[in-house]
Amino acid sequence: MNAVLQDWRTAPIENRLRTACGLVDALTLTPQSVTAQTLEPLIAAGLGADAIEDVVQVCALFNMYDRIADTLGFDVPIEAAFDQGADRLLKRGYL
Repeated sequence: MNAVLQDWRTAPIENRLRTACGLVDALTLTPQSVTAQTLEPLIAAGLGADAIEDVVQVCALFNMYDRIADTLGFDVPIEAAFDQGADRLLKRGYL
């Protein structure tokens, strides 16, 4: 996971995840650049419409949460809290 946080482009992850990270990067940093052509690498990597929609929705939610937290001055939890939350999500999912 640290490799992904350092640089998702070179991290040892499967291509499907790498292309999803590319979409998240584009949606976050240059949303005006996202077109139908942006989705072509995801489709070529085997992501279906539902998976692509999930990537877009999760990205949008996290971007919104981040902006709200910044605006309202939320405290950022310590790293151990993030690790605990990640473990819980990996075991139970988002539902």
